Amino acid sequence: MTQASELLGVKSASQKPASHVRLVGVVSAAHFVSHYYILILAPLLPFVRTEYGVSYTEIGLALAAFNIVSAALQTPAGFLVDWLGARVLLIVALLIGAGAFVIAGLVDSFWVMVAMFAVAGIGNAVYHPADYSLLSHHVPSKRMGQAYSIHTFAGMMGSAVAPASLLMMQNVWGWRGAFIGAGILGIAVAAILLMVRDNAPVAATTAAPRVGTDKSAAGWRLLMSAPILLNLLFFALIALMSGGLFNYSVVALGALYGTPVAVANGALSSLLLLSAIGVLIGGLVVVRTSRHALVATLGLGAIALTTALIANVDLGTLPLIAVMTICGLFYGVIMPSRDMIVRDVTPPGSFGKVFGFVTTGFNIGGIVSPLIFGAIMDHGSPRLVFLSIAAFSLIAIVTVVTLPRRTVTG
Repeated sequence: MTQASELLGVKSASQKPASHVRLVGVVSAAHFVSHYYILILAPLLPFVRTEYGVSYTEIGLALAAFNIVSAALQTPAGFLVDWLGARVLLIVALLIGAGAFVIAGLVDSFWVMVAMFAVAGIGNAVYHPADYSLLSHHVPSKRMGQAYSIHTFAGMMGSAVAPASLLMMQNVWGWRGAFIGAGILGIAVAAILLMVRDNAPVAATTAAPRVGTDKSAAGWRLLMSAPILLNLLFFALIALMSGGLFNYSVVALGALYGTPVAVANGALSSLLLLSAIGVLIGGLVVVRTSRHALVATLGLGAIALTTALIANVDLGTLPLIAVMTICGLFYGVIMPSRDMIVRDVTPPGSFGKVFGFVTTGFNIGGIVSPLIFGAIMDHGSPRLVFLSIAAFSLIAIVTVVTLPRRTVTG
């Protein structure tokens, strides 16, 4: 029996898997693909840049187009998910992203590639609202936390697998073949999702109106309400924290303490590994307590303490790795509670638009994070990288503890 099946309540290998287990598996596979596509250019960038003879700024246009389109369309995609249905739109999103990268690999034009990254951004805008809507409507409430944790874990695995697998394909077929191979992956997952059938929603049996009957004005009033806006800020702060930790901790440690690159990268790798493990642990935690805000508060407090310690003490090799590992563990543990906090304030029938809106915080944080931490490093203040992460963690606690509570049945 797989760990995912155990977490989701399949009692023995001889039993037929519950329909929601199959759904969680394929939705998590789609999340794997979404994170895989987000990193598709990073390992292949030197090869693409050399072939087209463009600058780093020019090639950055592709990433900018992807992120801007994703940020602009994610909330509208959430409305469409609630109106048209999540499964169909998720299949379409997978095919759009896959098709965009196949075309980028086949057509010998830099500007076509930039345009295809913008098209892929359309597909990327659908993943979060569609994924969370499917999980929220089809997974029993008592299994929701574990479903969210497996979903997040799959996304992290997509990010972890992408660099090595893309470089392997590049070595065999070139970077164009790697793009096409990534596209085939998305098509395969779309085909699997097309074959997965599920029964009527089990997690929304008490929902009054059918999905899509809310008027747009009422939907926007919901998104502009205090609980949802606080969750948007919460997601943006988490993105800022992760942006600082994942992208700037290595250079900050080198500038602050002269930490060797190998040691700093080893500490970061431990943080990332324990983040993934922490997500699974967090999935077990959320079924043992309904106090998700408390779990998030304790985890954020631990992140603040560990990053403040790194900012103020030259720990040396092993203690640094240990502290970074602890930081990563708590970062992962809070992820399922983060998702449950959103679900707890979301009325039935609005999961697509709400998750689409609040996860736009990831895009906001992803855009702002390089500006903040890049400026900090440019001004020669590496200690402030870790202190800023600690500060963002503490502010995130404020958004959690001040969140108005709404009880949502189901």
